[in-house]
Amino acid sequence: ISLIGCKSKSKKQEPIAIKGEKEITMHCFGTDFFSTKNNLRASGIGESMDRMTALKKSRNEAKTALAGTVETRIKATIDNYVNSREMNNREQVEERFEGLSREVIDQKLSNVKTICEKITQKETGGYVAYIAVEMKAGDLIEAINDRITKEETLRVDYDYEKFKETFDKEMEKLEKGL
Repeated sequence: ISLIGCKSKSKKQEPIAIKGEKEITMHCFGTDFFSTKNNLRASGIGESMDRMTALKKSRNEAKTALAGTVETRIKATIDNYVNSREMNNREQVEERFEGLSREVIDQKLSNVKTICEKITQKETGGYVAYIAVEMKAGDLIEAINDRITKEETLRVDYDYEKFKETFDKEMEKLEKGL
C-alpha cells in the first residue's frame, strides 16, 4: 500500500514586492471610475493642511478634468456631425454649435454628481482628498438639443437623431479608450 499526498495549489500567490518600491492606494480612481457610454466621469486629488481646502482642490481638479473630457467629445461630435451633414455654411454652423455647447457644458458642470469621496490624513497632519464625479451623457445631449432647437439659424440645418447618433459613437469610443 502506498500513500500519495497532494498539496493544494489553489493558494493565491502574493504579489512579489519590488525592491525600493511600495504600492500606493488611489481612492476614487481606477476602472470603476472610468467614463462609459452613459456616464462621463473624472477623478481628482487635492492636498492641504486644511481638510475643506483639500476637498475643494480635489473637486476642482475632477470638474476640470470632466470639462476637458466633455469638451473633447462634443468637439468630435460636432466635427463629425457637420461633416456628415455636408452643410453649405459649415464653418458658421460649427462655430455656433461649439458656442452653444460650451454654454451647456458650463451649466451642466454645476449639476455634477459626486460618486466617490475619501479623505485621508497624513502623519504630518495634512489632508489628502480623493474624489470622483459623474455627469450623465443623456442629460448633456438633451441640454444641447434644447439649446440648438431654440436657435432659429441652426434649427434649419439640425437633425437631432443624427446628432445623437454621432454623439453616441463618440461616447462608445471613449468607453473603449479611443
